Amino acid sequence: MQVPSPSTREAASMYGTAVAVFLVILVAALQGSAPPKSPFPYRIPLDPEGTLELSWNVSYAQETVYFQLLVRELKAGVLFGMSDRGEMENADLVVLWTDGDSAYFGDAWSDQKGQVHLDSQQDYQLLRAQRTPEGLSLLFKRPFGTCDPEDYVIEDGTVHLVYGILEEPLRALETINTSGLQTGLQRVQLLKPNISIPALPADVRTMEIRAPDVLIPGQVTTYWCHITELPEGFSRHHIVMYEPIVTEGNEALVHHMEVFQCAAEFQSFPQFSGPCDSKMKPERLNYCRHVLAAWALGAKAFYYPEEAGLAFGGPGSSRFLRLEVHYHNPLKIKGRRDSSGIRLYYTATLRRFDAGILELGLVYTPVMAVPPQETAFVLSGYCTDKCTQLALPPSGIHIFASQLHTHLAGRKVVTVLARDGCEMEVVNRDDHYSPHFQEIRMLKKVVSVHPGDVLITSCTYNTEDRKLATVGGFGILEEMCVNYVHYYPRSQLELCKSAVDPGFLQKFFHLVNRFNSEEVCTCPQASVPEQFASVPWNSFSRQVLRALYGFAPISVHCNKSSAVRFQGEWDRQPLPEIISKLEEPSPHCAASRRQSPAGPTVVSIGEGEG
Repeated sequence: MQVPSPSTREAASMYGTAVAVFLVILVAALQGSAPPKSPFPYRIPLDPEGTLELSWNVSYAQETVYFQLLVRELKAGVLFGMSDRGEMENADLVVLWTDGDSAYFGDAWSDQKGQVHLDSQQDYQLLRAQRTPEGLSLLFKRPFGTCDPEDYVIEDGTVHLVYGILEEPLRALETINTSGLQTGLQRVQLLKPNISIPALPADVRTMEIRAPDVLIPGQVTTYWCHITELPEGFSRHHIVMYEPIVTEGNEALVHHMEVFQCAAEFQSFPQFSGPCDSKMKPERLNYCRHVLAAWALGAKAFYYPEEAGLAFGGPGSSRFLRLEVHYHNPLKIKGRRDSSGIRLYYTATLRRFDAGILELGLVYTPVMAVPPQETAFVLSGYCTDKCTQLALPPSGIHIFASQLHTHLAGRKVVTVLARDGCEMEVVNRDDHYSPHFQEIRMLKKVVSVHPGDVLITSCTYNTEDRKLATVGGFGILEEMCVNYVHYYPRSQLELCKSAVDPGFLQKFFHLVNRFNSEEVCTCPQASVPEQFASVPWNSFSRQVLRALYGFAPISVHCNKSSAVRFQGEWDRQPLPEIISKLEEPSPHCAASRRQSPAGPTVVSIGEGEG
């Protein structure tokens, strides 16, 4: 990029500003009880080749995110920003561009056709632009909320980051249309919880679960499965922390990883290392589903609370583990070798509490379905007061982390805790959920669940691109609605989910038959998916199904780890009555937004060491 060289005075002023900004950010970073190693503790590659790298930090006191964007091979400029689902249309952008003589930095947005416009309210604030040995470093900040209708509200959960490369100088910003650019997206959780890091025990040991020397397939998406086993006679231990191990150079290809423990009822599992959808994959690997660790791009190490650890090893525990690595390779790069995985930190000194994982949401059954051509259809699963009263310890449990899960149609997931008919607090919420970005997230606040409480997990689905109903099930084109909550102390309750009573669903099919000329097959031999496939999806059938899910009795699965239900009557249970709901979160405007500049900033780029 051709930009004028700064004078000595300008350079000195820029250096003083840079130092002051650095100190401000460092103070913001140190607001937690444990100082990070860097003022920008979070870092991800934006593009598959790693030419754009984003680092960031969060100041909750200022309600501001500080960004550092490294551009390794700068051409004529770069776009960076956020949008609802990662599209370049209707995106909130910051743009660095040149007209051939001067360089500019500005807050912008794109319309529904991808045309870029300068924002009348400049909420991205440039703090420093500096050449470094690695490339051009841009340091800027943005409040969480701005109350500018063209701006994205930065909130908890998944954020879809977008970027674009400008190849040629521009006469004006408005000449950009994103459809003509090299663009891409990356998903992260920007607002990492500001919680203290527990100290590790003195006798902590490590174990690396890796898939060795994988030749990454030259295709966009690969799930690689690798079976490994614990040493013979491995006694009971507590996992107290885990972190990712990503092979150097593959940071942009390794998307997420999970470690599962296999079912204890099998004495052995066959060795396997290959694509998870391979016809050569042994059937028994499907019994390796108990999550021990999960990591996604942008996540740091995961710590258990000091008083709890996740038990593995010893009697009644399988020695076999399955590592699953998701490779995202949009450029279809070939010949790349990878040995990524997860490093477990564990101790033989057992902590006071075993941590447990409780599965909330909907049962995997086709009776819960989403009609086609829906933009935002909601299904809810219930962990009822009857189940928590019976299955939880008298002192309750404490949820400290959560992993949300749907398949491809999922767009939003939220779990709410209700007590005595009143919604009390949100356990976890992701209004921009993506099935392509799943990680175990530490909660900003531990949520205590008492016997008699209700946990409601609701998923919002989009089926605009589908012609048939999407039923619940294990298939990727079927749907799930799950929240795996991590808690302590561990109880016997491992699964607390629900689904509509099947008999009431049959009433729906009979009712649709009465009001439509096209007949829905209600004969006994027809499966539920076949019945849903024959429903004529008009406004009547859609509204009736939505209403059915809102009032019909439910079948509750209140299950022990043995998959056996707790004793009691669980079919045709009434829906929990909720008389008071929490208000939807409303955007909060930053107080400093009135100080924003009226137009783009002219950029002088100084030399520096980073």
